[in-house]
Amino acid sequence: MQTLADLRKDYARAELDERQADADPFKLFERWLSEAVQAQVPEPNAMTLATVGEDGRPSTRVVLIKGFDARGLVWYTNYASRKGRELAAHPFAALQFHWVELERVVRIEGRVERGSADESDAYFASRPLVSRIGAWASPQSEVIDSRDVLVKRAVEYGLKFGLNPPRPPHWGGYRLVPDAWEFWQGRRSRLHDRLAYRLQQHGTWQRQRLAP
Repeated sequence: MQTLADLRKDYARAELDERQADADPFKLFERWLSEAVQAQVPEPNAMTLATVGEDGRPSTRVVLIKGFDARGLVWYTNYASRKGRELAAHPFAALQFHWVELERVVRIEGRVERGSADESDAYFASRPLVSRIGAWASPQSEVIDSRDVLVKRAVEYGLKFGLNPPRPPHWGGYRLVPDAWEFWQGRRSRLHDRLAYRLQQHGTWQRQRLAP
């Protein structure tokens, strides 16, 4: 049986050359995300979100990006969840996309802010009914006795709100405003391509190659 230490893969799908890469990391990210969607990578919108608690301990979880523009990357969640509490204490975070099939990783760091109520209302209204009921039914990150608790709460809120549940006050959007990006493209012999972008005081991006 092969051991974990013997598991290896030589990456050879593509390259990342700074002479051809976009000067704006948002444009490069848009292109890579689009290519991941076109390649039918499983859940190309899934990203790992890392936060830090008041005790200094980091934690991660997978969330789904729901939009991005020049202002940043957006996702939605329960403000009272562990990640919500940690972001309230330390409003900085890191995101990571890993598109295994394309041998690519994107890392983003920056300040996190809540989205506007109007943005959260609009997105909430676009969700399937079961998801809107679920936002009310789940006391996210809290200890519950069994799954029956969730099912019972979902039934109760379904009966209460019918087909038009409002957005819960404890649920809404976050936006990470990037000040650092890193794009990683796997290459042969572990000589991977890594391009880092750092936001400068005058609003432009400094692009640098990092050793793998």
